Amino acid sequence: MNWKIFQGTPQKPHDGIERLPDPPNWRKFDNSRSVTYQARGEEIELVNAALYLRRPLLVTGKPGTGKTSLAYAVAQELQLGEVLRWNITTRATLQQGLYRYDAIGRLQDASAKDKDNLADIGKYIQLGPVGTALLPTSKPKVLLIDEMDKSDIDLPNDLLNIFEEGNFEIPELARIAKEFPDISVQTYDNQSHVIKAGKIQCDQFPFVILTSNGEREFPPAFLRRCLRLDLRQPNPEELAAIVKAHLGDNIIEKAKPIIETFLERREQGDLATDQLLNAIYLLTRKADMSDDDKKKLTEQLLRYLSSTDGL
Repeated sequence: MNWKIFQGTPQKPHDGIERLPDPPNWRKFDNSRSVTYQARGEEIELVNAALYLRRPLLVTGKPGTGKTSLAYAVAQELQLGEVLRWNITTRATLQQGLYRYDAIGRLQDASAKDKDNLADIGKYIQLGPVGTALLPTSKPKVLLIDEMDKSDIDLPNDLLNIFEEGNFEIPELARIAKEFPDISVQTYDNQSHVIKAGKIQCDQFPFVILTSNGEREFPPAFLRRCLRLDLRQPNPEELAAIVKAHLGDNIIEKAKPIIETFLERREQGDLATDQLLNAIYLLTRKADMSDDDKKKLTEQLLRYLSSTDGL
């Protein structure tokens, strides 16, 4: 049977989609990524150091080395709940990470009611990932701040001040704290929490992972207050262990030629481990695929991350 489900013949609809197998575990939208994560010695040591010292962990490495997966693995193993993830862009500001205040929505509602009820202000405030991570809890939250390289020049130091103090104030609530000391707001993970006197103070400092692709320098003061982990690319033995964890022990013999090709190509340019997994998943499961098709598909799946031609 032809391995291609899509035939490029939209004028002849068919039910080939029913042959689509279950997705590989790294594309299941559950906790599979964290369960199969292969932590190495240096990663385990620095995660523990960050937990003990209550310091952010700045994780640097090339794309595909597992920087974000590390946060999910820690949350899964230590049963710390949902990972609070903040994807940084060039326009990201500290306030976006702390909270969002819908002033326009509140103004519109107040106009419709012909009054401004201060007690309702909490309906228009939602905590961001950083603000939610700093809520008082019995166990630390896991906060993932992804791709710090993209941030504005001031954001690292702005975050530094928040992490040093472990608290922050919401001015919109602080101004009315005498009249309304307890205001319920929505959290980033869609819970509700009562803010007292307009201030949030953590009990347990969150486990914070900040990721970087190593594309920029950070201020010395910021680096001094972070623990730093440089994730290296996995060696052949570690790649084999990753493949086994995701695809099973019985796949290794079939995967050896693909792993060798991956390692050879990685010497010439940037490749991510999940590209290798993609190639092994497809190329070892389709017995009807011709050698020529396998070669072409390998070249497409193992295109260099830093090149437009993939050659």
